Formats: sequence, C-alpha cells, structure tokens
Amino acid sequence: MPLYMYQASYTARSMADQLKEPQDPVEVIRPALQELGATIVVAGFPFGEYDVLVVYEAPDDMTAASVAMAVAAAGEVRSGKTTRLLSGQEWLESLRKRRIVTSRKRASRTTAGRDSRDSPSGRSTGSS
Repeated sequence: MPLYMYQASYTARSMADQLKEPQDPVEVIRPALQELGATIVVAGFPFGEYDVLVVYEAPDDMTAASVAMAVAAAGEVRSGKTTRLLSGQEWLESLRKRRIVTSRKRASRTTAGRDSRDSPSGRSTGSS
C-alpha cells in the first residue's frame, strides 16, 4: 500500500487546548484514518515548522486527500502538507525507468544526428 507523510502545524487555539488538557493527537486522529482505510505506520512531534508528523499507509491518492481534508475540517491545524513517499522497491523501479528514458534519448539523438548527415542533399540539416 502507498505511504504518505502528513505534516501539520497547530493553530494557537489548538496548542492552548492541548496545554490545558494534554492528549496524544495521534491517538485522536487514528480512528478517523482507520475509517478512511488508512493505517498509521509511525508518528512524531518534530521541532521546527511543523508540530506533528504522521507517516501512514493508504490505498490510494484519493484516500490521502480525504485524510488531509478531514484533518483540515476539524480546524485544529493552521497548515498541513501531504507528501507521497516511495517505498524502497518503488524508488529502485523509478531509477530503472530513468535509465530507460536516458538510453532512449541517447539513441534518438544518435539517430537524429546520423539522419541529418545522411540527408539526400548531402548537406547537414543540423547546426554545429
């Protein structure tokens, strides 16, 4: 199943509410994600721009978009960001595909260069 990383920054009000009544926000959102067919893999609370980071599995991009919309609709975050993560196998496959594209480009450049030199007029159509 595809992996997604969701990063969010809390609103000032949300942070104030958490200070008054501390609770694990990951456990608060877990049921909503499960209802949408997503499963949390790991979560944490980074220092910096974002207050919470959740890596989860979801069946597809539409489910991931639904997760982001559900979190935003709750009004607890001032900004959120979803990033699709490639698995190790997907990464390797993307590298292999890049090699195919690169070799095709090289082959077409070589063929195009040869075709222009071998034109019926005997003149090269390309610039040097």
